[in-house]
Amino acid sequence: MSNQYVEMGLSAPVNVTWEVTYACNLSCVHCLSDAGGKRPGELTTDQCMQVIDTLADARVFQFNIGGGEPFMRPDFLDLMDHAHEKGMVTCISTNGTFIDDYVAGRLDTPLVYVQVSLDGATPASNDAVRGPGSFQKVIKALEFLRNRNIEVSVNTVLTRLSFNELDKMTELAALYGAKLRVSRFRPSGRGKASWSDLNVDQQQMLAFSDWLNRHLSVSTGDSFFSVSTEERRSLGLNMCGACKLTCCISPEGNVYPCAFLQDREFLAGRLPDDDFASIWENSPVFHSFRRLEIKSCESCQRFDLCHGGCPAIAYHTQRKLGIPDPGCLSNCVLVKPIAKEIA
Repeated sequence: MSNQYVEMGLSAPVNVTWEVTYACNLSCVHCLSDAGGKRPGELTTDQCMQVIDTLADARVFQFNIGGGEPFMRPDFLDLMDHAHEKGMVTCISTNGTFIDDYVAGRLDTPLVYVQVSLDGATPASNDAVRGPGSFQKVIKALEFLRNRNIEVSVNTVLTRLSFNELDKMTELAALYGAKLRVSRFRPSGRGKASWSDLNVDQQQMLAFSDWLNRHLSVSTGDSFFSVSTEERRSLGLNMCGACKLTCCISPEGNVYPCAFLQDREFLAGRLPDDDFASIWENSPVFHSFRRLEIKSCESCQRFDLCHGGCPAIAYHTQRKLGIPDPGCLSNCVLVKPIAKEIA
């Protein structure tokens, strides 16, 4: 084991994002993976079971399950049962349209967290992004989940459309015993085409930072540390965890640094054929991310809060790594916008 890897202190990631299929019954305009139909080469049931066994043996604590829509896989609940038998926690990200009372009952275990996607507080605002009828289906899913002992969050992607509905989204989530989680919009998948229309501007990002500071119960869980304040610092990471604490597995079993960097140049290996421990410890791609430094940010007064922000945003907007996140709060402060209240 290399000295550099020993310094990392982790023999395996804490959690792994696993996109189990590209298939999806919705066509959300900001979809990170351009999901729709099932694609050739997706892992079989037996291969998925091998992946679960391999990561359980490596003592990975948690799967963050996504897609596509995970419930489009006929074997999905069986895969989750197998992961739970191995003692693994599963955080399932779903569009909610397949959750009924039976499915909610199958998920009723302390090892399950469910994250249901919603991109507006009304049918009009949500369905413009996620498709006609999706809002009411999510509400039904939340009702079924509320009747079970399952920890639930409502996830919304921060866009120009959702920006003014965050307070209403928080209230809506609370009605169903859930918390609000806000994810960052990234220009990957179908998000590339909708980026210029939907991405928030600098004034909105600054106002969102202030809103987050006043809503400490709202979680983000991804790269909003680039706009985080000192008050939220203890709630999560203040740096990119790719290849340090986490990585991503695609529906074909390809291993990447994160779900938003699934370009060929970031391919580190393929499961279940390759040895996961060897990928994690020896992959040149992973080592390059562990060494990644954003030198131009080191003199910034906010460096200890964000360490340069999200590499995926920098890569997708400027096609290079090692440069600052263009959505960093410091960039917003430079233009000294007037923060607007979020209604």
